[in-house]
Amino acid sequence: MRRRKKEKHEEELNESWLLPYSDLMTLLLALFIVLFSISSVDAEKFQALSKVFNEIFTGGTGVMDYDSLEQKNEKQLSDNSKNKKEEKGAEKQHQEEKKLENIQEKINHFITAKGLGNDLQTSLTSEGLLVTIKDSVLFDSGDATVRKKDVSLAKEISELLVIDPPHSVIISGHTDNVPIQNSHYSSNWELSVMRAVNFMKIILENDKLDPRLFSAKGFGEFQPIASNNSNAGKAKNRRVEVLILPNSDEASE
Repeated sequence: MRRRKKEKHEEELNESWLLPYSDLMTLLLALFIVLFSISSVDAEKFQALSKVFNEIFTGGTGVMDYDSLEQKNEKQLSDNSKNKKEEKGAEKQHQEEKKLENIQEKINHFITAKGLGNDLQTSLTSEGLLVTIKDSVLFDSGDATVRKKDVSLAKEISELLVIDPPHSVIISGHTDNVPIQNSHYSSNWELSVMRAVNFMKIILENDKLDPRLFSAKGFGEFQPIASNNSNAGKAKNRRVEVLILPNSDEASE
């Protein structure tokens, strides 16, 4: 009886190895399944993921480093957006410059047709399109009233300012440095302002123009474009300027 019990006990012990063997086989099967699933993952994505984990676990890049990387990426996106806006703004500015060039060509054609090349000139400046008119074309010496014979010219100039879309216009008066000596105006400043205002009044008789876009200034003798040491220089300084501004509303859209 004792020997039979012993043999039975030994058989039970000998079969005990089956349980861990079964567990081992289960683990191996799970490992092969994982390896198979990994092998089907996109190689580039797997390498990228592997690199990230490798950097994290080897101390190359930590969580804080990835926060900094994220901030850097956000800054780069912001810079790219800013650059695109600047490029768009530059493109609109270029388009507006082309429009002003077309307006200049139209005015130059008018000047040539009227034989006014010595009295009217145009130039593109950093501020906009500038039309310079000699004072002798519109006014008597020392006077700010547009001569009756030149009112028709002023009205023709007003037609040139009918632009689509409308642009803001600044009309300014300028004199030489010879002090004014009459009972109507106490200074060159006053004379220059009134010349700009009176010329603008005639311009705005054109109901196709919006008065809200027009303004008048007087600079007296303080913005000369030539030396006042000669009569020719003084004649250049006595002038009315019409500045057509770029359409800033369009440029800022």
